[in-house]
Amino acid sequence: MSVERVATNTQAQFLLSQIMQATNRLNTSQQQVASGKVATDYAGIGGKTSALEAARASAARAEAYQANTQTALNQVDLQDSQLTQLSKIGDQLHQAVLTAIGNNDATGFMAEVKSIFDQASQILNAKDANGNYLFGGDKDNTPPFNVTSLSQLAGLANVSDAFSNGTQKKSVMVGDGQPVQIGVLASDIGTQLMQTLKDIASFDAGPTGGFSATLTAGQATFLSSETPVAGAASSGLNLSTAANGYVYNRLNDAADQQTALSTLYKGFVSNIEDVDMGTAVTQLNMNQTALQAALQVTAQLGQISLLNYMPIK
Repeated sequence: MSVERVATNTQAQFLLSQIMQATNRLNTSQQQVASGKVATDYAGIGGKTSALEAARASAARAEAYQANTQTALNQVDLQDSQLTQLSKIGDQLHQAVLTAIGNNDATGFMAEVKSIFDQASQILNAKDANGNYLFGGDKDNTPPFNVTSLSQLAGLANVSDAFSNGTQKKSVMVGDGQPVQIGVLASDIGTQLMQTLKDIASFDAGPTGGFSATLTAGQATFLSSETPVAGAASSGLNLSTAANGYVYNRLNDAADQQTALSTLYKGFVSNIEDVDMGTAVTQLNMNQTALQAALQVTAQLGQISLLNYMPIK
């Protein structure tokens, strides 16, 4: 008579299946601790896959809008510094006209007018960090202001001929269906100022011009008529600067909203795919213990035979 083992084939198969399950659970726990993620594939995410992908797509879209908005903020900030300077120049021209009338003296008046023209020309042809003309609109590779001297400006039939900018102002999308116009055209901000400068230069070159010292009656009358024109040009530039500031504030608000949305969507993603590390480490230790126990039981059961239960005489 042979002495059989106590363990049956069914028992052995059951224990082996327990070892496999314990091994799989241990592998999963190890992957979670190593990666910090619930799973590395969609199968491990299960029914939350669609929600995870929707949150990821929304987070990516918010980040793309953030990048667009930041680029726009940089441009509008640069526009602000140029427009602020142009507004000061407009005020300077208005004040120069008032001073000449008030003192009845045009000494240095035309030198100041020429300086104002030069400064304004440089601002209207200012470039951004990429070398594109800031106030060129959809023609940002061409100087928007094409006149190089005050005398050339005076010789034009129409001041509009001095501008070569495009007609389309640049816009940026700050959200789904939320465009913000950020572009400013040279012709919009410079026409009134250049018209005033053209009028003064044309009069100075005429038979009753020649501004020098004491104003003649004709010169005083002309400058008096130009006072409200110069004032309107100055006011228009101040309004353009304020409008640009409004756009900057709007972009800032959009950037704050995009940051909040990005954080929210990333939180959704984290809640679905990130593991609680403390819980994951605890589970890893438990799975290691469970596998060791299953291996030990299986090994011991395979070594037990009926001899272990037979009495020794």
